[in-house]
Amino acid sequence: MTTTSSETPLRVERQRHPFAARHLQLLAREQVSPGFVRVTLGGPELAGFASTGFDDHLKFILPQDGLERPNLPQIVDGRPSFAGERPTTRDYTPVSWDAQRNELVLEFALHNTGPAADWAVNAPLGQWVGVAGPRGSLLIPKEFSWHWLLGDESALPAIERRLAELPATAQVTVRICVADARDQRPLASNARIDLQWVDSLTTAAEQLALPAGDGFIWAAGEHNDMAALRRIVLAKPGVDAKRMRIAAYWKRGEIAHHAELDGTP
Repeated sequence: MTTTSSETPLRVERQRHPFAARHLQLLAREQVSPGFVRVTLGGPELAGFASTGFDDHLKFILPQDGLERPNLPQIVDGRPSFAGERPTTRDYTPVSWDAQRNELVLEFALHNTGPAADWAVNAPLGQWVGVAGPRGSLLIPKEFSWHWLLGDESALPAIERRLAELPATAQVTVRICVADARDQRPLASNARIDLQWVDSLTTAAEQLALPAGDGFIWAAGEHNDMAALRRIVLAKPGVDAKRMRIAAYWKRGEIAHHAELDGTP
Protein backbone atom coordinates (compact mmCIF):
# COMPACT_ATOMS: atom_id res chain seq x y z
CA MET A 1 0.00 0.00 0.00
CA THR A 2 1.29 3.44 -0.87
CA THR A 3 1.75 6.34 1.50
CA THR A 4 0.81 10.01 1.35
CA SER A 5 4.36 11.38 1.10
CA SER A 6 5.19 13.77 -1.74
CA GLU A 7 7.79 11.29 -3.01
CA THR A 8 5.30 8.41 -3.13
CA PRO A 9 1.89 9.50 -4.47
CA LEU A 10 -1.18 7.41 -3.82
CA ARG A 11 -1.61 4.71 -6.45
CA VAL A 12 -4.44 2.32 -7.23
CA GLU A 13 -2.93 -1.09 -7.88
CA ARG A 14 -4.10 -4.49 -9.04
CA GLN A 15 -3.11 -7.66 -7.21
CA ARG A 16 -3.45 -11.13 -8.72
CA HIS A 17 -4.28 -14.24 -6.69
CA PRO A 18 -3.53 -17.86 -7.61
CA PHE A 19 -6.62 -19.52 -9.04
CA ALA A 20 -8.43 -21.76 -6.58
CA ALA A 21 -11.85 -23.42 -6.53
CA ARG A 22 -13.28 -24.90 -3.35
CA HIS A 23 -16.14 -27.02 -2.03
CA LEU A 24 -17.77 -25.47 1.03
CA GLN A 25 -20.80 -26.31 3.15
CA LEU A 26 -23.60 -24.08 4.37
CA LEU A 27 -23.02 -23.58 8.09
CA ALA A 28 -25.47 -20.81 9.04
CA ARG A 29 -27.84 -18.18 7.66
CA GLU A 30 -29.09 -14.88 8.97
CA GLN A 31 -32.01 -12.80 7.71
CA VAL A 32 -30.42 -9.36 7.89
CA SER A 33 -33.57 -7.55 6.73
CA PRO A 34 -36.55 -8.36 4.49
CA GLY A 35 -34.42 -8.05 1.37
CA PHE A 36 -31.11 -9.58 2.49
CA VAL A 37 -29.92 -12.98 3.65
CA ARG A 38 -26.38 -13.55 4.93
CA VAL A 39 -24.90 -17.04 4.86
CA THR A 40 -21.79 -18.57 6.41
CA LEU A 41 -19.94 -21.16 4.34
CA GLY A 42 -17.07 -23.23 5.62
CA GLY A 43 -14.79 -26.19 5.34
CA PRO A 44 -11.12 -27.15 5.27
CA GLU A 45 -10.79 -26.23 1.57
CA LEU A 46 -11.11 -22.55 2.53
CA ALA A 47 -7.50 -22.68 3.79
CA GLY A 48 -5.40 -20.16 1.88
CA PHE A 49 -8.38 -18.06 0.79
CA ALA A 50 -7.45 -14.43 0.10
CA SER A 51 -9.54 -11.34 -0.65
CA THR A 52 -7.61 -8.09 -0.28
CA GLY A 53 -9.94 -5.69 -2.10
CA PHE A 54 -13.17 -4.52 -0.51
CA ASP A 55 -15.09 -4.99 -3.79
CA ASP A 56 -13.57 -8.34 -4.80
CA HIS A 57 -15.93 -10.84 -6.37
CA LEU A 58 -15.86 -14.61 -6.42
CA LYS A 59 -17.87 -17.16 -8.35
CA PHE A 60 -20.58 -18.84 -6.31
CA ILE A 61 -21.27 -22.26 -7.84
CA LEU A 62 -24.44 -24.29 -7.33
CA PRO A 63 -24.44 -28.10 -7.73
CA GLN A 64 -25.57 -29.46 -11.08
CA ASP A 65 -28.74 -31.54 -11.05
CA GLY A 66 -28.20 -34.88 -9.37
CA LEU A 67 -24.85 -33.96 -7.78
CA GLU A 68 -24.23 -33.50 -4.06
CA ARG A 69 -21.26 -31.24 -4.79
CA PRO A 70 -20.83 -29.08 -7.88
CA ASN A 71 -18.16 -29.77 -10.45
CA LEU A 72 -15.49 -27.12 -9.94
CA PRO A 73 -13.66 -25.28 -12.71
CA GLN A 74 -10.09 -26.09 -13.69
CA ILE A 75 -7.68 -23.86 -15.60
CA VAL A 76 -7.54 -24.88 -19.28
CA ASP A 77 -5.45 -22.77 -21.67
CA GLY A 78 -5.27 -20.07 -19.04
CA ARG A 79 -9.03 -19.84 -18.44
CA PRO A 80 -11.37 -21.51 -15.92
CA SER A 81 -13.31 -24.32 -17.58
CA PHE A 82 -15.94 -26.79 -16.39
CA ALA A 83 -15.95 -30.44 -17.39
CA GLY A 84 -19.40 -31.55 -18.47
CA GLU A 85 -22.53 -29.53 -17.75
CA ARG A 86 -21.81 -25.95 -16.71
CA PRO A 87 -23.35 -25.22 -13.30
CA THR A 88 -25.24 -22.10 -12.30
CA THR A 89 -22.76 -19.43 -11.16
CA ARG A 90 -23.14 -15.90 -9.81
CA ASP A 91 -20.70 -13.20 -8.67
CA TYR A 92 -20.65 -12.17 -5.00
CA THR A 93 -18.45 -9.98 -2.82
CA PRO A 94 -16.98 -11.68 0.26
CA VAL A 95 -18.39 -9.80 3.26
CA SER A 96 -15.80 -11.32 5.59
CA TRP A 97 -13.88 -14.52 6.25
CA ASP A 98 -12.21 -16.12 9.24
CA ALA A 99 -8.93 -17.85 8.39
CA GLN A 100 -8.76 -19.53 11.78
CA ARG A 101 -12.25 -21.04 11.56
CA ASN A 102 -12.21 -21.54 7.77
CA GLU A 103 -15.48 -19.64 7.39
CA LEU A 104 -16.65 -17.28 4.65
CA VAL A 105 -19.64 -14.91 4.80
CA LEU A 106 -21.64 -13.92 1.71
CA GLU A 107 -24.74 -11.77 1.46
CA PHE A 108 -27.59 -12.26 -1.01
CA ALA A 109 -29.91 -9.45 -2.10
CA LEU A 110 -33.40 -10.80 -2.67
CA HIS A 111 -34.64 -7.97 -4.91
CA ASN A 112 -34.66 -10.39 -7.85
CA THR A 113 -35.62 -14.03 -7.65
CA GLY A 114 -33.19 -16.56 -9.03
CA PRO A 115 -31.48 -19.86 -8.22
CA ALA A 116 -28.74 -18.34 -6.04
CA ALA A 117 -31.15 -16.25 -3.97
CA ASP A 118 -33.52 -19.22 -3.68
CA TRP A 119 -30.61 -21.37 -2.45
CA ALA A 120 -29.63 -18.75 0.13
CA VAL A 121 -33.16 -18.73 1.55
CA ASN A 122 -34.07 -22.41 1.33
CA ALA A 123 -30.98 -24.64 1.29
CA PRO A 124 -30.65 -26.97 4.28
CA LEU A 125 -27.65 -26.55 6.54
CA GLY A 126 -24.81 -28.79 5.44
CA GLN A 127 -25.52 -28.48 1.71
CA TRP A 128 -22.47 -28.23 -0.52
CA VAL A 129 -21.67 -25.39 -2.91
CA GLY A 130 -18.56 -24.21 -4.68
CA VAL A 131 -16.63 -20.95 -4.77
CA ALA A 132 -13.88 -19.93 -7.17
CA GLY A 133 -11.62 -16.92 -6.76
CA PRO A 134 -11.23 -14.07 -6.22
CA ARG A 135 -8.67 -14.08 -9.03
CA GLY A 136 -7.59 -10.53 -8.33
CA SER A 137 -8.10 -7.44 -6.20
CA LEU A 138 -8.09 -3.71 -6.84
CA LEU A 139 -6.19 -2.07 -4.00
CA ILE A 140 -7.57 1.44 -3.44
CA PRO A 141 -5.50 3.21 -0.79
CA LYS A 142 -7.31 3.93 2.46
CA GLU A 143 -5.16 7.06 2.81
CA PHE A 144 -7.11 9.12 0.27
CA SER A 145 -8.42 12.17 2.12
CA TRP A 146 -11.95 11.59 0.84
CA HIS A 147 -14.00 8.76 -0.64
CA TRP A 148 -17.36 8.49 -2.38
CA LEU A 149 -19.27 5.21 -2.09
CA LEU A 150 -22.44 5.06 -4.20
CA GLY A 151 -24.55 1.98 -4.83
CA ASP A 152 -27.78 0.02 -4.77
CA GLU A 153 -28.64 -3.21 -2.94
CA SER A 154 -26.05 -5.21 -4.85
CA ALA A 155 -23.28 -2.88 -3.66
CA LEU A 156 -24.09 -3.04 0.05
CA PRO A 157 -21.62 -5.81 0.97
CA ALA A 158 -18.73 -3.91 -0.64
CA ILE A 159 -19.79 -0.61 0.92
CA GLU A 160 -20.14 -2.16 4.36
CA ARG A 161 -16.74 -3.83 4.05
CA ARG A 162 -15.05 -0.61 2.89
CA LEU A 163 -16.52 1.47 5.70
CA ALA A 164 -15.32 -1.06 8.25
CA GLU A 165 -11.72 -0.79 7.03
CA LEU A 166 -11.36 2.98 6.52
CA PRO A 167 -9.41 4.96 9.15
CA ALA A 168 -10.69 7.79 11.30
CA THR A 169 -8.86 10.29 9.09
CA ALA A 170 -11.02 9.44 6.06
CA GLN A 171 -13.95 11.59 4.97
CA VAL A 172 -16.59 9.41 3.30
CA THR A 173 -19.70 10.36 1.36
CA VAL A 174 -22.10 7.41 1.11
CA ARG A 175 -25.29 7.31 -0.97
CA ILE A 176 -27.28 4.07 -1.10
CA CYS A 177 -30.53 3.31 -2.92
CA VAL A 178 -32.66 0.40 -1.71
CA ALA A 179 -36.15 -0.45 -2.93
CA ASP A 180 -37.47 -1.17 0.57
CA ALA A 181 -36.77 1.26 3.41
CA ARG A 182 -36.79 -1.67 5.83
CA ASP A 183 -33.48 -2.75 4.27
CA GLN A 184 -31.69 0.34 5.54
CA ARG A 185 -29.20 -0.64 8.24
CA PRO A 186 -26.52 0.83 10.51
CA LEU A 187 -23.07 0.79 8.89
CA ALA A 188 -20.13 0.88 11.29
CA SER A 189 -16.96 2.83 10.57
CA ASN A 190 -14.21 4.82 12.26
CA ALA A 191 -14.28 7.27 9.35
CA ARG A 192 -16.23 10.52 9.22
CA ILE A 193 -19.34 9.52 7.28
CA ASP A 194 -22.00 11.50 5.44
CA LEU A 195 -24.53 8.70 4.82
CA GLN A 196 -27.87 9.14 3.07
CA TRP A 197 -30.35 6.53 1.86
CA VAL A 198 -31.68 7.95 -1.39
CA ASP A 199 -34.39 7.26 -3.96
CA SER A 200 -32.12 7.92 -6.96
CA LEU A 201 -28.36 7.49 -7.22
CA THR A 202 -28.14 9.72 -10.28
CA THR A 203 -29.99 12.55 -8.54
CA ALA A 204 -27.78 12.11 -5.49
CA ALA A 205 -24.65 12.24 -7.66
CA GLU A 206 -25.84 15.44 -9.36
CA GLN A 207 -26.09 17.12 -5.95
CA LEU A 208 -22.55 16.24 -4.84
CA ALA A 209 -19.58 18.58 -5.18
CA LEU A 210 -16.02 17.33 -5.32
CA PRO A 211 -14.15 17.91 -2.02
CA ALA A 212 -10.69 19.42 -1.94
CA GLY A 213 -7.66 17.12 -1.89
CA ASP A 214 -7.01 13.64 -3.27
CA GLY A 215 -9.96 11.28 -3.31
CA PHE A 216 -11.52 8.26 -4.96
CA ILE A 217 -15.01 7.71 -6.38
CA TRP A 218 -16.48 4.20 -6.22
CA ALA A 219 -19.94 3.17 -7.40
CA ALA A 220 -21.73 -0.07 -8.29
CA GLY A 221 -25.25 -1.11 -9.18
CA GLU A 222 -27.55 -1.65 -12.16
CA HIS A 223 -25.90 -1.23 -15.57
CA ASN A 224 -27.99 1.61 -16.98
CA ASP A 225 -28.04 3.48 -13.68
CA MET A 226 -24.26 3.23 -13.41
CA ALA A 227 -23.74 4.37 -17.01
CA ALA A 228 -25.83 7.48 -16.29
CA LEU A 229 -24.07 8.06 -12.98
CA ARG A 230 -20.68 7.83 -14.68
CA ARG A 231 -21.65 10.54 -17.16
CA ILE A 232 -22.77 12.78 -14.31
CA VAL A 233 -19.59 12.25 -12.31
CA LEU A 234 -17.27 12.78 -15.27
CA ALA A 235 -18.95 16.13 -15.98
CA LYS A 236 -17.94 17.50 -12.59
CA PRO A 237 -14.99 19.91 -12.60
CA GLY A 238 -11.79 18.36 -11.28
CA VAL A 239 -12.77 14.69 -11.61
CA ASP A 240 -9.89 12.34 -12.44
CA ALA A 241 -11.15 9.34 -14.44
CA LYS A 242 -8.18 7.31 -13.16
CA ARG A 243 -9.39 7.77 -9.58
CA MET A 244 -12.80 6.27 -9.96
CA ARG A 245 -14.29 2.83 -10.35
CA ILE A 246 -17.86 2.40 -11.55
CA ALA A 247 -19.15 -1.13 -12.09
CA ALA A 248 -22.38 -2.71 -13.27
CA TYR A 249 -23.13 -5.55 -10.88
CA TRP A 250 -26.36 -6.46 -12.68
CA LYS A 251 -28.57 -5.41 -15.59
CA ARG A 252 -32.34 -5.37 -15.82
CA GLY A 253 -33.55 -8.20 -18.00
CA GLU A 254 -30.24 -10.08 -18.04
CA ILE A 255 -28.77 -12.92 -16.00
CA ALA A 256 -25.32 -12.91 -14.36
CA HIS A 257 -24.26 -9.53 -15.76
CA HIS A 258 -21.05 -7.88 -14.52
CA ALA A 259 -19.11 -5.13 -16.27
CA GLU A 260 -16.63 -2.34 -15.58
CA LEU A 261 -17.77 1.08 -16.79
CA ASP A 262 -14.64 3.11 -16.20
CA GLY A 263 -10.99 3.30 -17.14
CA THR A 264 -9.42 2.25 -13.83
CA PRO A 265 -5.98 0.85 -14.65
